Amino acid sequence: MGTVTIGVSIAVPEPHGSLLQERRAGFGDAAAHGIPTHVTLLPPTEVEAACLPAVEAHLTHVATGSRPFPMRLSGTGTFRPLSPVVYVRVVQGTEACARLQQRIRDASGPVARELQFPYHPHVTVAHGIDEAGMDRAFAELAGFEAEWPCTGFALYEQGADGVWRKLREYMFGGSVVPPQCSHADAERGTIASR
Repeated sequence: MGTVTIGVSIAVPEPHGSLLQERRAGFGDAAAHGIPTHVTLLPPTEVEAACLPAVEAHLTHVATGSRPFPMRLSGTGTFRPLSPVVYVRVVQGTEACARLQQRIRDASGPVARELQFPYHPHVTVAHGIDEAGMDRAFAELAGFEAEWPCTGFALYEQGADGVWRKLREYMFGGSVVPPQCSHADAERGTIASR
């Protein structure tokens, strides 16, 4: 059966996903239309095709034990000079993303793996392009904002043509998205519970 390259990610919903994909293409990133706009939970990982049912069962287990959470994107960041990437920052939902990706990569599961860099949830908007394009992406999306209730993630497979295609979506077991609250509200809640 051979191997397949898979990834797991949280899709950025419409209209934000298409907008960022078009902007990425506009900055000169040739890979833009082959990669749906997303926050990575499992980076590209090669697995035996015969192992896909085990991967799907594992992801179902992770999703069932997870709850919806608020996601918010705001502004830009970069991994330069370490890595040629400009991204939109995840400013709410980072801890939930970190927990999810850790559970997905758990040593007891079928996609256990180490990461090349420490996990940092983000939405790539420019990768491996010239410095002028990177600078444009960083400046032009600095005011970008989006938020939504994250209710699940998806499994993708990279085709021989380099395009990532969704194989299956996994919805979280909880049905209630926690309310968005300000830092002051959170502080009041902490004080009230003492």
